Amino acid sequence: MSRSLFDKYGGFASVSKVVSAFYDKAVESDIIGPYFDDIDMRAQVDHQTKFISSLMGGPASYSDEALQKVHAHLAIDRTSFEEMANLLRETLEEYEIEGADVDRIMHEIGSRADIIITRQDS
Repeated sequence: MSRSLFDKYGGFASVSKVVSAFYDKAVESDIIGPYFDDIDMRAQVDHQTKFISSLMGGPASYSDEALQKVHAHLAIDRTSFEEMANLLRETLEEYEIEGADVDRIMHEIGSRADIIITRQDS
C-alpha cells in the first residue's frame, strides 16, 4: 500500500505551512493580490489547507460543484489562475516537495481550471 502525498509530507501541519507561504506571495501579487482584499486570511489559509490536502490524498474532500460555487462570484480569469498556479508551484518547490509530486498536485489543480476560471481575459 502506497502512502499518500498528504502522509508523505507530514499532514495538515506541513501543508498549512506551505499554504501560508503561498498566501504571503499571493497577497503581494499585483495580479491576484486584489482578490484577497477584505478576506479573512486565517479562514482562507484553513480552507486552502484542506483543499490542497484533499488533492494530496488527505482526509478532506471537495466536490467540483462546491469549487464552482465558491469561485463563481470571483470573476477569476486565466491570467489570474496561472499566476496562482505559478506561485503555488514555486512555493511547493521551496518546501522541497519532490518534482514529480509537485507535478501531481499541479495537475490536480490544472484539471479544475475550467471550474475555477469564471471570466474571459480582457
